[in-house]
Amino acid sequence: MLIQTLYFALGAYLLGAVPFGKIIARLAAQIDITKRGSKNIGATNVARELGIKWGLLTLVLDVLKGLVPILVFSVCSFKGDIGGQMALAAVSLCPLLGHQYSIFMGFRGGKGVATALGIYLALSPVSCLLGLLVFLLVVLKWDFISLGSMVSAGSIPIFLTLFHQPKPVVLASIVMAVLIYFRHGENVVRLVKGEERKWKQR
Repeated sequence: MLIQTLYFALGAYLLGAVPFGKIIARLAAQIDITKRGSKNIGATNVARELGIKWGLLTLVLDVLKGLVPILVFSVCSFKGDIGGQMALAAVSLCPLLGHQYSIFMGFRGGKGVATALGIYLALSPVSCLLGLLVFLLVVLKWDFISLGSMVSAGSIPIFLTLFHQPKPVVLASIVMAVLIYFRHGENVVRLVKGEERKWKQR
């Protein structure tokens, strides 16, 4: 079980580490997205710099690299005992770590919100949809993608707890929220200073 879990964890990390936003920007517009706009490889920056369709493609691919490995692990290896729950929690962290600290980008990367969305969708679809609703409500109210992402990430552990997900999974979601907050440090500073770019701002 341990060796199999390690293989899945490595595969999940490597898939998460694929910088789809950077690849799409290079192929579609011959630009380095890490040097444009917010310099982030995520869907928001790709959409702003290349257009909505390329941003949506980036979003879908980033979600899938969180969703697919967790679904495969759940089907092939997950057992409901505490050991299986801990293994699921550990593997669930790996796509996010891959996205944020990609081996293909010198252990740099994006903020991981879309990849986390895919992970949560595999772990608890209802909790994920509620977290997405929180994101949409915050963005509609204040028009900040970063703020919506952070509030949503913080809400997910609460929803997972309410829907009686295993404690190791809830703990993993707290770690993921902390990682997402950490990657949004510059956004927090800009929000406090009133300098954060709104989604509708061109």
